[in-house]
Amino acid sequence: MVGTEQELAGYAVVFQPADPPRTSRVAFWDPSGNPLPLGVGDQVDLDLVVNEPTESRADDHGAPEQSGASDAASRSAQSGAGDVASRSGGGPWLRTVRAIEVPVADAVPVLGRMRRAAGAHPSAAFWGGAALVALQLVARGKLLPGVSPGGHDAWRVGPLDPDDITRLLTLAEAMPPSARALPLTTPPASASTPSTTSGPTSAGPTSRGSTPPGSGSVGSTSLDPEGAAAPALSSRLSELRLPVAEDLLRDFLDAVADGMPRSPAAAKAHRTDLFAARAPQRAEGLRGWADEVSVGLDTGVRISLRIELSDSLAFSAVVQLHSLKDPTLVRDADDVWSQDVPGFGPRARIDATLAIRRAARVWAPLGQLLDQPVPNGMSWADEEVADLLAGAAQRLAAAGVELHWPRSLGRALTARAAITSPNGPPKDMPGFFGGGASLDFSWQVALGDDPLTEAELDQLAEATRPVVRLRDQWMLIDPELARKARERILKPVTAIDALGVALTGTTEIDGQQIAVTPTRWLEDLRARIADPDRADEPIEAPAELHATLRDYQLRGLRWLARMTSLGLGGCLADDMGLGKTITLISLHLHRQQSADTAGPTLVVCPASLLGNWEREIQRFAPGTSVRRFHGTSRSLDDARDGFVLTTYGTLRRDAVRLADHRWGLVVADEAQHVKNPSSGTAKALRTVPAQARVALTGTPVENNLSELWAILDWTTPGLLGRLGSFRNQWATPIEADKDEEVAARLAKLVRPFLLRRKKSDPGIAPELPPKTETDQPVSLTREQVVLYEATVRELMAEVQASDRMARRGLIVKLLTGLKQICNHPAQYLKEGADARLAGRSGKLELLDELLETIVAEDGAVLVFTQYVAMARMLERHLAERGIPTQLLHGGTPVARREEMVDRFQAGESRVFLLSLKAAGTGLNLTRADHVVHYDRWWNPAVEDQATDRAYRIGQTRPVQVHRLIAEGTIEDRIAAMLAAKRELAEAVLSGGEAALTELSDTELADLVELRGGAR
Repeated sequence: MVGTEQELAGYAVVFQPADPPRTSRVAFWDPSGNPLPLGVGDQVDLDLVVNEPTESRADDHGAPEQSGASDAASRSAQSGAGDVASRSGGGPWLRTVRAIEVPVADAVPVLGRMRRAAGAHPSAAFWGGAALVALQLVARGKLLPGVSPGGHDAWRVGPLDPDDITRLLTLAEAMPPSARALPLTTPPASASTPSTTSGPTSAGPTSRGSTPPGSGSVGSTSLDPEGAAAPALSSRLSELRLPVAEDLLRDFLDAVADGMPRSPAAAKAHRTDLFAARAPQRAEGLRGWADEVSVGLDTGVRISLRIELSDSLAFSAVVQLHSLKDPTLVRDADDVWSQDVPGFGPRARIDATLAIRRAARVWAPLGQLLDQPVPNGMSWADEEVADLLAGAAQRLAAAGVELHWPRSLGRALTARAAITSPNGPPKDMPGFFGGGASLDFSWQVALGDDPLTEAELDQLAEATRPVVRLRDQWMLIDPELARKARERILKPVTAIDALGVALTGTTEIDGQQIAVTPTRWLEDLRARIADPDRADEPIEAPAELHATLRDYQLRGLRWLARMTSLGLGGCLADDMGLGKTITLISLHLHRQQSADTAGPTLVVCPASLLGNWEREIQRFAPGTSVRRFHGTSRSLDDARDGFVLTTYGTLRRDAVRLADHRWGLVVADEAQHVKNPSSGTAKALRTVPAQARVALTGTPVENNLSELWAILDWTTPGLLGRLGSFRNQWATPIEADKDEEVAARLAKLVRPFLLRRKKSDPGIAPELPPKTETDQPVSLTREQVVLYEATVRELMAEVQASDRMARRGLIVKLLTGLKQICNHPAQYLKEGADARLAGRSGKLELLDELLETIVAEDGAVLVFTQYVAMARMLERHLAERGIPTQLLHGGTPVARREEMVDRFQAGESRVFLLSLKAAGTGLNLTRADHVVHYDRWWNPAVEDQATDRAYRIGQTRPVQVHRLIAEGTIEDRIAAMLAAKRELAEAVLSGGEAALTELSDTELADLVELRGGAR
């Protein structure tokens, strides 16, 4: 029925219940009497109660309403079906109209679109809103099976909670008369009424049979006794009744619900037509089962317990009954057993007994009620009350049995863990956090927000009953609260653990997350460091700095100064190209202003960045000494100030000498190099002591949260606990279980220690030109297709026949081989330097086209590949075509690297071939306005870092990024999954190739299968 809402615009709508509900129908008719559109539903005649044709009134939409029941009729049927009365000077008419009938399932989407349409009839708007409510209830799983009055299987909405019922009652009260204009009964045909067929009956409104297409009103009869037809109709006025608004609305909701679970495959999936097929199914034999399902859910009663406390402090409970149909109806069991209470029905006592029996299964003491002639109440011993407070009350509430405690009995006692410090804030904060200090940890019980005194805690601890007198009020106490008062001293916590608890506001005790109140000075410290990007501290750029810091860089300096002055350290994780180096140089100069923090700064970085660091220091802090601790003649003699630059390789080999030197600050640049805490490099870095530690990286988390642990456990030891505990407490719930609550707590914990700004953040780098990223699909050549299919066929057979350990190695071999085939057959076949390159690879041909255009437009380009062998092939191929290049890889000497960077930046070389791992970080190559990723890396963060060699502060031209992807291959599959964020893509993002080794044979085959893409 697509587009039907346009054809039916302005039409009035009535609903016709049927048995079973899913066979109900919705009728649309035009109050203006215009011809009905053909080809939409079934055209039928309906007898409706409408206002007198001569009486038109403006509805809320500004259109005259001619279809609603009269005001008198509306009033008579508002609370129940009633006679349609007439009135002098005009009244309701029984009018036969031409209408379009459609099944309720087809009508729902039409109504949903009509409800907000301009000029929608009030009845259409109402039923559209009702359709939305029905769909929302079904989406929430509010469905119950039942048997209709006619004995058919039928789903219905339920169970409804009090909010649902209130919403439905409000909606029913808003039902316009025109929405229920179809009467339950109509007068029999006679000479004075044009009707020739019987109308709807009390069993449910029904329409007349289909007739040839027509339009307008077939006939109408005034129901006004003073009118011409009044003598003939006055005796039959009492026979005409309109449906109750609430009942009609519930019928509609059930009709929508009854059809929703009945998909075409439902019957086959459940191996039965009952409650699955659309056709009516006889189910009379299931009525008892359906009634049993309903009891306690949306029919019958539920119980609650009103607890009373006598003057002698004895506890008793009174059983209360609540009507499930009308949640506002509540009576004591005594009343229901002694008399018939309106609204509860004849089964109230049986249903109450069943509810008590169900509750007794949850808490056994309630079984005593079943032994009483009238289960109206019982007395409780202190032990039973204690059991309720210890957890039984929560179990009963979960089972639908609420406990209502006396208002005079206070229940505001709460227990929190508290961190206290009797000696006040430490004078030496760095020494406090780094010297193994501890703080007191204990339970704190409070009445509201006011902690109890020691004497009151003692009184609570010594209580032998579940009630105790505190501050002129009887208080209810559970056994666990009393235990905490008795055993209130907990194990002391270390200084860094105390800070972590203050940041998250909770800690885990006996497997439960407990709220914690930190001591005042610790709370002040938490507030001071909670927002790393705050800018309210009076720290300005050092006078020795020969540069003007951007606003965000100054905020970064203030954050680093704040954290290092506390001895806490941090990770500056700004996007590549936002100036982490100059920020760190500013921090060094700032720390030299105080004797407590002055001292040399050790910078550990990849070898390719030594020259960049040295140039930046000489440029921005020309009076600061800088030396390299690198090469065979390295020395630390006289390194008492300034900067000392070294590499991760040198650190690993000479850790002892570096650890013996006094450092004011140690910096780990491109800190992702130590993301593996068990590596020799990471272990060596941890042996070098310093007053403060700072990590610099654009990607603090490349693969998993353990990498974040490795970085922050170095900058701020102990913050995240031991690695095993971190994985159990944080990493597994977040990565595997997607626990948002745990992720939020971890964010609170690490946020003060990690400052990350992106180029795309407002106000960070507004002068940066745009960046355009494009996936460039290429077809495989015939040679590549043959190699690809043969490799898949041979290695998949080996994978399927291998054991677990060998399987992983074979999968890595398969994935590597396929990626090399996509690059060039010569790379996969390991052909020599005389191998023919042209005409054998789709990627190489596209690269030739790109470079031809870029060079012709006086552009400069970076070409990244993860394979040095492929880079050498590209170098040879481009040289044969007369395009000069330079190649940087892991084996390039440091001096040669710096020379190549300078040549490229000066415009002397326009095509720079780079190894992704060796040149993907740290280099400043803003001369390039094009970046080509010749092959895909498993982690997009690595590609982004490489792109940022060109797209960084200092870039003045738009940057175009080209990712070459072999169509129909594993590269195409990975690119598509990354874009769609599907489940397998998440596995790739969280584990690279290692994650793919865990795929099943079927998943692996689907991943590597060649799908077209050949020429």
